[in-house]
Amino acid sequence: MELYSLTIHELQDKLRAGEVTAADILTSVYQRIDQVEGKVHAYITLMKEAAQAQAAAADAAIRNGDIRALTGIPLALKDIYCVQGFTTTCGSRILHNFVPPYDATVVEKLRAAGAVFTGKANMDEFAMGSSTETSYFGVTRNPWDLTRIPGGSSGGSAAAVAADECIAALGSDTGGSIRQPAALCGIVGLKPTYGLVSRYGLAAYASSLDQIGTMARTVEDAALLLGAIAGHDERDSTSFKADVPDYRAELARSKGRWRLGVPKEFFGAGLDPEVGAAVKAAIEHYRATGCEIREVSLPLAAEYAIAVYYLIATAEASSNLARYDGVRYGRRSAKAKDAVDLYYQSRAEGFGDEVKRRIILGTHVLSSGYYDAYYLRAQKVRTLIRNEFTAVLRDCDALLSPTSPTAAFKLGEKSSDPLAMYLTDIYTISVNLAGLPGISVPCGFTTGGLPIGLQIIGRPFDEAGLLSIARHYEQAHGWYSKHPSL
Repeated sequence: MELYSLTIHELQDKLRAGEVTAADILTSVYQRIDQVEGKVHAYITLMKEAAQAQAAAADAAIRNGDIRALTGIPLALKDIYCVQGFTTTCGSRILHNFVPPYDATVVEKLRAAGAVFTGKANMDEFAMGSSTETSYFGVTRNPWDLTRIPGGSSGGSAAAVAADECIAALGSDTGGSIRQPAALCGIVGLKPTYGLVSRYGLAAYASSLDQIGTMARTVEDAALLLGAIAGHDERDSTSFKADVPDYRAELARSKGRWRLGVPKEFFGAGLDPEVGAAVKAAIEHYRATGCEIREVSLPLAAEYAIAVYYLIATAEASSNLARYDGVRYGRRSAKAKDAVDLYYQSRAEGFGDEVKRRIILGTHVLSSGYYDAYYLRAQKVRTLIRNEFTAVLRDCDALLSPTSPTAAFKLGEKSSDPLAMYLTDIYTISVNLAGLPGISVPCGFTTGGLPIGLQIIGRPFDEAGLLSIARHYEQAHGWYSKHPSL
């Protein structure tokens, strides 16, 4: 088996045994990138020279007996994190030439853990999308079917992992942008509890919803990555002071028979029959292995989450994106006649249609006369949704649901219908509104060979329990061992 197709923990064992070097692993990954990147387009920027230097440093550390959590492991980074000396575009024309002078906190932590960075992964522009079709740098394709979308906005990261163009990756999740592409690409995607991972150096879309998370082939790899990036950061005012356990060690210790809730509203109209059947089969696995399965109800989350999310997220986006004005950094229009026109022209030329749509909606929501009717009311309903989850999780260790209502759809199929695109995140959005951790694990394939994801929603800051529940299913079925034939 090729090195690029192995997991983090398998490669760690080989590195410790001296069977391979970090340089060997990186060479294997870049050979794979050369083979398939032209088909998939998972990356915006490759970082080959810097990666080779990192791999050489990792090999020197290994020779000195210094092997850390991710020493020598090639990782892809969604192009929404600042990486010193490399362009951070957020998939947008307006930032096509922006080179940050510092590293995001997660990048610093990954460097400290010994990771090697293969490149910056493609994404929907400013994380606004569910298909990675809104990127200024072109669409990313699903490795399982190149005519279909990989999900979004972290579609580049998901596709890179699925296509073996990296060993694992980081994404960001505002309304499902890690879990949904993970489900559609047949990998594991983890969105941690809001505040567990620092957002310092992450280009903000919606600050009260954004969360950095992991994308990997296995739950064990997700646990290893989370352990490397989690923890309090004084530079992030939303960072929570919580203990960070050894998530990988906790996987071996936790073998409980869990109480698992199944929200009945998440299995209604709009759910593809094949997806529903696969998820129900996964639920029956838990029942058959001694878990208590309870039907629960989340009526507010099911009915209002989409509306609440798009009011709050667009309002925050209109504020966060005001900084991109052609003055301080990023693209500056050459057509401007004066300072006001510079601001207008730079944004008109630099932002894509979806970003403009959300800025306009968010500005309207926050405008005089509409703030109370829309934004304030949405925040009140958000609190009710959070309370609804709190009540249900009081009696359940976790909740089980589909990750996405359908498998991957065709490229261009929903591009002209924004509402249809927004509905693809119907099962994931409420998790961000409530600030809860959620994970998607593969649970089967459609008759057409497209991956299906099972979503598991946990209690706040109980990532150890959530990962254990996910691994319990993963180990029994081994969907993670399947790779697309590119």
